[in-house]
Amino acid sequence: MGVPFLSLAPVYDELRADLDAACARVLASAHYILGPEVERFEREFAAYCGVRHCVSVANGLDALTLILKAAGVGPGDEVLVPGHTFVATWLAVSAAGATPVGVDVAPRTRNLDPARLSTAVTPRTVAVMPVHLYGLPADMDAITGVARRHNLLVVEDAAQAHGARHNGRRAGSLGTAAGFSFYPVKNLGAVGDGGAVTTDDDDLAARVRRLRNYGSVVKYHHEEQGVNSRLDELQAALLSVKLRHLDAWNARRAALAGQYLAALEPLAELTLPSVPAYADPVWHLFVVTHPRRDDLRDALAAVGVQSLIHYPVPPHRSGAYAGGPCQPGDLGTSERLAAQVLSLPISPHHTGEQVRTVAERVREFCLPGPGARPAVA
Repeated sequence: MGVPFLSLAPVYDELRADLDAACARVLASAHYILGPEVERFEREFAAYCGVRHCVSVANGLDALTLILKAAGVGPGDEVLVPGHTFVATWLAVSAAGATPVGVDVAPRTRNLDPARLSTAVTPRTVAVMPVHLYGLPADMDAITGVARRHNLLVVEDAAQAHGARHNGRRAGSLGTAAGFSFYPVKNLGAVGDGGAVTTDDDDLAARVRRLRNYGSVVKYHHEEQGVNSRLDELQAALLSVKLRHLDAWNARRAALAGQYLAALEPLAELTLPSVPAYADPVWHLFVVTHPRRDDLRDALAAVGVQSLIHYPVPPHRSGAYAGGPCQPGDLGTSERLAAQVLSLPISPHHTGEQVRTVAERVREFCLPGPGARPAVA
């Protein structure tokens, strides 16, 4: 049986009536930008994250960029970012005019390593941007401890962590502000691009709200140079529908992740995700590592199991940051992960049978030979 990495069609099948009704409501209203649907979703998502403010924007990259700009981060400043992440984390810093400085990640969590932060701080460092990668919260207690000692702004990249908890608190409420993405494949995904900023900082929220709309609060009165980065009414209405199902969907992901963990432990050379005691992840991705990652991926593809690599090129090794402060070899763990990570299929609409199939195929690769296929839970 083949197993797709992801299909978004079952989401619409599950919520068809409510999503269709939301679309019809927006179309009938003839109000498509910065209207009641956006206001409603912002209230709901702020309450969900446990913060006072949610300011919706056009995408996750803009969310992170506008946080930095609103906080006054710009040319001459440095922002500490993890070496293993999607490039948008670094691009946001560059878009604000600052310099991203890569910090290596911890091997087990794949998130920014707090033990390496202090040595990376320079007189130009003004902020740190931990990423809750793959839906696993970063070690925020340790990170914010370092940030307090050095008077650093803490910006969460929560693009993959909708609903994740750190010691009981939701991602999005753990730093000064957080940036979310609602790209369609996220745990909470729109039907196009979308993003949001969450924060308890009244002044920062007000400035992000102004910056996203051409630097304007009152139409045609532009207090500063802003951008056009607005979530439209249709996306907001659809996200409000999906938000009501997010916790249940995350619970389905967690059940499938538990099935993977039970079936694949222990296997020589295969490293599974590690969940610290402080974390309640939402399993945006289920990522294993293997020194023969490409061979494993080919073996899965040969039997119809789709997998992906998140992410094959560390930002500091990409052309976008060639010649930057981080050179090849500087971030050894991040580079090793880029060569070994493999994402297995997981979503609220995968079945236990599909996960069993994937686990059996992984076991066949890791334990070749007669009698190497024990029953998989």
